[in-house]
Amino acid sequence: MYADRGPAGGFALLDGYRTSLTGLTSDEAAALFLAGSGATAGDLGLGPMLDAARLKLLAALPAEQRTMAGRVQQRVHVDAPGWFRDPEAPPHLDTVATAVWEQRQIRMSYQKWDGVSVSRLVSPLGLVLKGTAWYVVAVGRSRTNAYRVSRILSLELTDEHFTRPADFDLRRYWLEFSDRLQSTLYAGGSATVRLSPRAVSLWFLLGPVAGRALRESAVESGDGWVRVDVPIESLEHARIAFARFGPDLEVVSPPELRALMIADAAALVRLYSTS
Repeated sequence: MYADRGPAGGFALLDGYRTSLTGLTSDEAAALFLAGSGATAGDLGLGPMLDAARLKLLAALPAEQRTMAGRVQQRVHVDAPGWFRDPEAPPHLDTVATAVWEQRQIRMSYQKWDGVSVSRLVSPLGLVLKGTAWYVVAVGRSRTNAYRVSRILSLELTDEHFTRPADFDLRRYWLEFSDRLQSTLYAGGSATVRLSPRAVSLWFLLGPVAGRALRESAVESGDGWVRVDVPIESLEHARIAFARFGPDLEVVSPPELRALMIADAAALVRLYSTS
């Protein structure tokens, strides 16, 4: 029994009664803030805490707001990862998350984008979920860098604690890192291409940078096609990326890329002529 019946028929809670729906724990509060960051609480071991925090928050709302919250929950569901791309589930994510929470250094063997493996002793400052990929932002010997968690080959959680820089802002760092990375990736210059209406409708396949180029530089040519200046990573990358559009895309410049596309088209004709 948790209540005492009064003489007039009312009830009063007994002294010392406590409900589990009041007072957020520190882990529950952390999980609640995580819910608005785009990250997956379950991947970081905070799924049960997030559920408990939501329940406590819902119980604390006035009846009208609680009804509205229930309507939103029943009518809106956010499923962030895109179609046909499975979310990464890196085997070392739990350990990296522990290192971030407890401010402990990690020693890892890491495979860089070019396949070379390196050893690093780093202080992890935060985790970022970019699309379906997890990254850990960490301080090394000389600078702060972002490492894709799925490329960590082996990992040791050390007993060495570190002091987190008081002025470090994870969101600001990631925005600056993304800008630097994009500038590096698209250092191959640009290409001018002509797109058929079909290619325009499928242009999203090349990602946000190409999409922005289409919005900002597209010029109609009068025959239903449009002319676009698009940044490219390299001639080889552009050659492969543009090939998926077949006869719905024509490379106008640079001449080196146009020559590659012509050579590929001729090779395809020879292949299918002899099959």
